[in-house]
Amino acid sequence: MGKRFETEILHGGKKSNSKIVSKVTPIYQTSAFAFKDLEELEGFYHGNGQYLYSRVGNPNTDELGEAVARLEGAPAGVASSSGLSAILAGVLAVVKNGDHIIAADDLYGGSFLMLKEELNQFGIETTFVSFKNLEDVEKEIKENTKLLYTESITNPLLRVEDIKGVVELARKHQLTTLVDNTFATPYHCQPYPMGIDLVVHSATKYIGGHSDVTIGVLTGREDLVASARAKIVNLGTNVSPFEAWLTCRGLKTLALRMRAQSGNAKKLAEALSHNTFVEKVYYPFEQEEEGFGAMVTIELSKTVDTNHFFSSLEWIKIAPTLAGVETTVSHPLTTSHRSLPQEACEALGITKEVVRISVGIEHAEDIIAQFEKAIEKSI
Repeated sequence: MGKRFETEILHGGKKSNSKIVSKVTPIYQTSAFAFKDLEELEGFYHGNGQYLYSRVGNPNTDELGEAVARLEGAPAGVASSSGLSAILAGVLAVVKNGDHIIAADDLYGGSFLMLKEELNQFGIETTFVSFKNLEDVEKEIKENTKLLYTESITNPLLRVEDIKGVVELARKHQLTTLVDNTFATPYHCQPYPMGIDLVVHSATKYIGGHSDVTIGVLTGREDLVASARAKIVNLGTNVSPFEAWLTCRGLKTLALRMRAQSGNAKKLAEALSHNTFVEKVYYPFEQEEEGFGAMVTIELSKTVDTNHFFSSLEWIKIAPTLAGVETTVSHPLTTSHRSLPQEACEALGITKEVVRISVGIEHAEDIIAQFEKAIEKSI
């Protein structure tokens, strides 16, 4: 063998063969990359090398950031450990101690909590205001305001943001904009070509699409993404190569999934809007003929026992997340928005009766029948 057993285990394999060409990108499941000598290592720090350490960069994580950026029509993208860490990186690329953020008051609860509690400890102030009337947003702008932050489709009440209006307001006051495009995905909406500076995704949701990763992606202006990338590296919020590889695999079917799920969602929303025991259906019917997103939120009538409704759904799972290929439901008041103050939930209309539905790729008639059956059993 030429080497003793313990050494042969580690170093007895064949060297990689560059003639082997994989149909898909291999998984670079490595913590670090090797160099032939110190000169090559030093070259990395002078811009002559691509990879050093997987926290700093990896072919799989780079592939994902670049792929989502292309779909968003943006020049740059970077992946991180979760949607929330991607939001954090984007925010910190813009603001610092002493700066002020204006955020929509109907954001995802995790985003609300990070802005209100965590960033406040570092001297970054956030004002939450309704973006329904941008004149109200303009009134909150101060000398130290740096960032406007909202969602293209809000969670959970599915308000469609006036992105063009937000861009006009930001440009008028020289502010940077950040939009969470998780619900719409680039299949339905591309905020960057509309003038938004940074676009973020919880890629855990529709980008990955199969409920098997936790990952985020930030895309947008090259200078801001470069700054965000540095935050991800220095704060250690990078994502593993395998998670990135799985997300790239899921991304390939995004159009197919969104077409099927959005079509099913529109059919479900239409059916439930005619149900006597559904007080209100939240769905942006007016946006596109084929539907606008795969989320439907309903407010059950008070004659329906909400607890019994959830337990009567049979094959539809209760989950504190969304966007897998299977239809699931969640209860925003006690999951995604439980961190919001009670008065804030009440003002937004997030009550015990509100149910958020993530519509899957099952047959639409089966999905509709399941919800109608659960409602009927819970009256």
